[in-house]
Amino acid sequence: MSDFTQAVLAARRRGGRSGRPASPMQRREARWGYAFISPWIIGFVLFWAVPIAASLVFSTLDFQLTDPDATAFAGGSNWERALSDPDTWSSLAATFRFTVLFLPLSLIVALGLALLLNSKYLKFTGLFRLLFFMPSMIPLVAGILIWQQVLNPQTGWVNELIGLTGADATGSDGIRWLDNPVLVLFAFSFIGLWGIGNSMIVNLAGLQGIPTELYEAAQIDGAGWWRRLRAITLPLLSPILFYNLVIGSVLVLQYFVVPWVLFGASGRPDGASRFLLVHFYQEAFVFGNMGYGAALAWLIFIVVAVLTGLLFGTARYWVHYGTERS
Repeated sequence: MSDFTQAVLAARRRGGRSGRPASPMQRREARWGYAFISPWIIGFVLFWAVPIAASLVFSTLDFQLTDPDATAFAGGSNWERALSDPDTWSSLAATFRFTVLFLPLSLIVALGLALLLNSKYLKFTGLFRLLFFMPSMIPLVAGILIWQQVLNPQTGWVNELIGLTGADATGSDGIRWLDNPVLVLFAFSFIGLWGIGNSMIVNLAGLQGIPTELYEAAQIDGAGWWRRLRAITLPLLSPILFYNLVIGSVLVLQYFVVPWVLFGASGRPDGASRFLLVHFYQEAFVFGNMGYGAALAWLIFIVVAVLTGLLFGTARYWVHYGTERS
């Protein structure tokens, strides 16, 4: 047992479990503590807890923004409609298709860039870190409009680069990234990878926390780069990878800004951009069906919570923490 654990147990034995009332100094410290955290508590209650509770109430109401005086209790009809609406299931399918494509790609690219920037053979690492991180600092809408031109079928840089290989990718018959239901998912992925700097920096910080002695010992034993990556880097970096996986899953299931700026609520092309959050926003704020929109919002929350729970349930099999004992 560590000294820290022994100190914690001793403090507990001396504390409230002994049944003695708190001293005036302890009560005064507690009041000061509550005073310092009260702004956060007030903000949480007003801007998180109350709206969440209100949305749950709204999901049981027939509430129209255009006619709030006609609000009536609807029971579970909004939930029944959400579960039977074909648009809900098609938007959920579109969301999962993009998740399956983009989430693994973003994790692999972020890890690959971090490994590259952590290499001792790379020069000017500070400059490259800045260049890779800078796109994530550009306002998202501005970045989307830039990529809309980069992916232009006639004059876009992507098609121009593909045209250098001899393929007919430009002109009137150019590759239409934003008009094809399959290619548009790759276009969304390009835009997402452009702002991958945050995940890369987190991975890089995790890599720099791995003791170099482990790599030196493995190299002496004859382990190559791939063996060191599998036996040392990935296990010790698994908590960071798990963090990026959870955050990435939550964000990609709430994918909204890019498809909305490019296509609005049209779902072009062929419904490929009608994600679950786009469907929710259209119903709640375009059509004004706040009751139905609240039910969709809770459906999104349930999907995210179930997926997050599954990730945490599987973490015990592949995430390794430094404090664990064999």
